[in-house]
Amino acid sequence: MPRFVHYSDIENVYDDPERAGRLAGLITALDGPDAAVVGSGDDTAPGVAATVSKGRQAVDFFRAVGTDVETFGNHDFDFGTDATRAIVADSPQTWVSANVRDEDGEPFGAAEGVVPWTVEVVDGDRVGFLGVTDPSTDSLNPAAADMTFTDPYEAAREAIAAMDGDADAEAGTGPEDEGDSVDYVVAVSHLGGGDDELARVDGVDLVLGGHIHSERAEEVDGVLCTRPGVNGETVLEVTLDDDGASVTRHSPADAPVDEHLADGLRERIAAAGLDEVVGHVDEPIVRTDATVHGGECRLGNLVADAYRWAADADVGIQNAGGLRLGDDLAGDVTLADLLSVLPFEEPIVVVELTGAELRAAFAEMSASVVDFGEEDWWHGHLSGARVLWDDDREELVDARVDGEAIDPERLYRVATPEYLLHSDHEFPTIEERHRAGEHGIQHEVLGEYVREHGIAPEIEGRIRRVSGEDADVEDAAHAGDAADATGTGADAASADTPSESGDPGDASASGRVDDE
Repeated sequence: MPRFVHYSDIENVYDDPERAGRLAGLITALDGPDAAVVGSGDDTAPGVAATVSKGRQAVDFFRAVGTDVETFGNHDFDFGTDATRAIVADSPQTWVSANVRDEDGEPFGAAEGVVPWTVEVVDGDRVGFLGVTDPSTDSLNPAAADMTFTDPYEAAREAIAAMDGDADAEAGTGPEDEGDSVDYVVAVSHLGGGDDELARVDGVDLVLGGHIHSERAEEVDGVLCTRPGVNGETVLEVTLDDDGASVTRHSPADAPVDEHLADGLRERIAAAGLDEVVGHVDEPIVRTDATVHGGECRLGNLVADAYRWAADADVGIQNAGGLRLGDDLAGDVTLADLLSVLPFEEPIVVVELTGAELRAAFAEMSASVVDFGEEDWWHGHLSGARVLWDDDREELVDARVDGEAIDPERLYRVATPEYLLHSDHEFPTIEERHRAGEHGIQHEVLGEYVREHGIAPEIEGRIRRVSGEDADVEDAAHAGDAADATGTGADAASADTPSESGDPGDASASGRVDDE
């Protein structure tokens, strides 16, 4: 019975060398002659180590664990296609990608060995692996904007046909005794929510997935679909036989450490010179998925305040997905810690939006208008503004800037990550045509802000989510709070705590309400 040791979306695991070493130690312990080690994408970036080494740290990991098969995630193109090709060329595994085309419309990375599918003998069985990537990656990642991502389901069908000997299908690789067919087909997927449809493609026996950061192990029409979660917190061991598939969950917490890998990662990070302490946190700032996608959070407020401050804008907006998960910010905070929050070499831009467009953008923070993630997620964080959202009615009840109702005709200056100008999936109202200026790189701006104003963000009632009839009551209260926000919340503010309106670095300004 073939086994599959499945990891995916390990992203910032490299920023904690011991944790990365334990992950490698666990995978090595689970591997064996009856197993294949498989990665489902986003295993090169993002993160601190990834940023300083342009993803090259992942090659060390792939060599350490002996990865057999890997496909591409959207973040695997963070440093440009040439960097990705170099990683492919130097990695030990077979990269499978059936639906990714390069800038010229040709199969991506073919010269470096990328194939749409491959056949490997695992525990005596011929296992066909195909790889597919989210077709919206060209929108999700500006560095992939010139690439093409074709229909993954049609690409999967073509790959399966080729494994079965269709002479007209795109070629892959296989053992010399290739034969006429395979015993099992494993789809290595970075589609996220698209895995259910992939499982229904005729011939697929198992989907090893990624992209969405929550763990999964469930059957769709008799086909097991798995996801190991994020940042190397879990490895899944999947066994496949004629009666179906079974899965065992493993944590690397107590696994032996691959010291060679860990030492190499420590050297990479130390060489980057990011150990300068720039601030101190008295109350730890949480960076979990539930926190950053749950509505207003302290980390989101900190980052949005930094953007608004740097750009002297009316409003700061940070997409929740751009805040990377990890250990709490606690005690002394270094440049490396801040880079781990925003590990992207991407500037902050100022866009000019009419009041009507700004209200539309605020509404786009709701999961009801975003086509990925969980149904109860909240996708944005704000500075200089307040919103009241009705979850039941799925509508924006009220929105204010600097305590005032939004004028639909007025132009507002909004500071955002440049990414939002390219993405069709988050804040689609914000487009390139709105660009009015550019400021520093995200993590550098955050560092400058922290040096000057410290780190003491609070929950201030910037984002309120209510349901049904409660929205009408809250609407009146929301307007009243915005008009008179000089009460106890402002009195209780720390001198380093940014205000909800006025100067982001001046907690004495009006607009501060601590009611959550």
